[in-house]
Amino acid sequence: MSRFLPPTTDEDHQPVTWYRGHPVYAAHLIVAVLSVSMVVTTLMLAFGGRAWLAWLEFTSSEVLAGQLWRPFTYGLVNPPGLGFVIDMVMLVFFGREVEKYLGRRAFLRLYVALYLLTPVLLTILGLFGPRFLSGQTGSFAIFIAFAALYPNVPMFFNVLAKWVAGILVAVYTLVALSKHDWSGLLALWATTGFAFAYIRHAQGHFNLPAPRLPARPAPRPAANNTPAAVRPAAPRPTVRGVPPPGPADIDALLDKISRDGIQSLTPAERAKLDEAQARLAKRGARS
Repeated sequence: MSRFLPPTTDEDHQPVTWYRGHPVYAAHLIVAVLSVSMVVTTLMLAFGGRAWLAWLEFTSSEVLAGQLWRPFTYGLVNPPGLGFVIDMVMLVFFGREVEKYLGRRAFLRLYVALYLLTPVLLTILGLFGPRFLSGQTGSFAIFIAFAALYPNVPMFFNVLAKWVAGILVAVYTLVALSKHDWSGLLALWATTGFAFAYIRHAQGHFNLPAPRLPARPAPRPAANNTPAAVRPAAPRPTVRGVPPPGPADIDALLDKISRDGIQSLTPAERAKLDEAQARLAKRGARS
């Protein structure tokens, strides 16, 4: 497990698999794929396959013409070199630690976003002039993510990670300015800024605004098509303070029922009738 985090049983923070007792994370699998691409690129360059590699590289004019696979395949063209080795070492170590903190799915979302961010920006810039990109990107931004997670971890010559990250961003910025590499400068700032913001968001330092959906209108009540004969009868209103009915009252109620029907009784009269029936029932029970 990570030496920066306590052990966890969450499956998303565990290795993808194990190889001879060593954990294998998604970051390691990415490095394996890129390393294979480096070997394939070397063989293609050595045996006259440069034209085939050209179909994988990013060119803004070709993407705008409809070759939409290029933003996804440009990272597979990796000539051998010391820079590639350094990038792989950074991705193995720092990518592993970032993955342990974020979890596998969140780490893969971060890496895919960093991988596609540069070609998307260059495609937009390609509207004003052709842009070219070849070789994997994102390793340095993964180091920025690590430095955002653990800014006070000592690194080279005991310099803290946050200072190493700041120094490297400044150096790469100066290199791009000296070469008038405005596309490279934009890609540097965009990827490092995105990686830093992604980590800060994962740490809960800020939340993205949620889109406000229009309120749904209240549903209209369905029409009651139940026949009146089967509808439940409305509860009778209770009339409080009704005096006990006398014999004359009972006779008057019975006359009204025989003449107009029981539905003609008022609530007060109905209460008197119920009271009389209850008293008769009590007398019958006593006898």
